[in-house]
Formats: sequence, C-alpha cells, structure tokens
Amino acid sequence: MPTLSDELLLDAYRSALRLGLERDFIRLLRSEIGRRKLPLPEARAV
Repeated sequence: MPTLSDELLLDAYRSALRLGLERDFIRLLRSEIGRRKLPLPEARAV
C-alpha cells in the first residue's frame, strides 16, 4: 500500500483541525506526524 507523503499528511492534519473532525482522527494524524519526526503545524497557522 502506498504511503502518504509528508506534505499530504501535514495538509490532512491542518484540514482536519480546520474542519473540526473527530479528535481520534486528529490524534491518529498527530501520532503519525510524531512518528515521522515532522514539525507539528501551529494551530494558529491552520
């Protein structure tokens, strides 16, 4: 199965926050961002 690129993962996280999606989904995205050691986008930049 293809892996989501880092850029798309960060876009998905920003969109999930902006749209107010389920906390569990946002937590899953945040966990993957951390696993990849990517900088977590600031909430105010969303």
